Order: sequence, then C-alpha cells, then structure tokens
Amino acid sequence: MMFQVILCTCPSRDVASLIAKTLVTKKLAACVNIIPNVTSVYTWEDELQFDDELQLVIKATSDLFSGISAKIHELHPYETPEIIAMNIQQGDDNYLHWINESTKSVL
Repeated sequence: MMFQVILCTCPSRDVASLIAKTLVTKKLAACVNIIPNVTSVYTWEDELQFDDELQLVIKATSDLFSGISAKIHELHPYETPEIIAMNIQQGDDNYLHWINESTKSVL
C-alpha cells in the first residue's frame, strides 16, 4: 500500500473547510490539516501575485489521488488549483494503518 500527502492551497477558510470536510466524510482522505496564514507568491497571467491563502495537507492512500483531485476541482473556485502529491517514503506503522482503515469505504 502506498500513502501520499497531497497539498492544495485555498483562498478562504470556507473553501478550505468545505474541501476538508468533504474529503474526510467521503473517505477520500483520513485527515486534512488546514494551515492558515500562508502567503503564496507566483505569476498568473503575466502578473506577479501575492495572495494570502490557507494550505491543506491531505493524508490518503495513493489509489485515491484521482478521486481527491476530481473532488477538489469540483469544489475549488480557482481555474487551476494546486493539487500536488508527495509519496510518503516512511511513516509510523500505526499511523499508516490508521490512514488505510480511515479511507476504506463502508459496504
């Protein structure tokens, strides 16, 4: 079983909370951290941007990435939201087991 941390920035607490709640209740993610007070500096449409955002840190199994990405696109107001995944190379066995169990669908 492969595990991932998926990052996604959000423009507001409401958007971040909606995405986090949806991912966890639909068992697409075991846990989503909402980190406030992130400043993103980037170029968009040839203009330098400085935006105050919130960072989502999403913990899930790698097989759920496409579902997570689709749900973020559905709920996120950005044309091109940040959705990047990093494989978890190592982790506490109990925590990884919890991620796996928390994302199993109920039959």
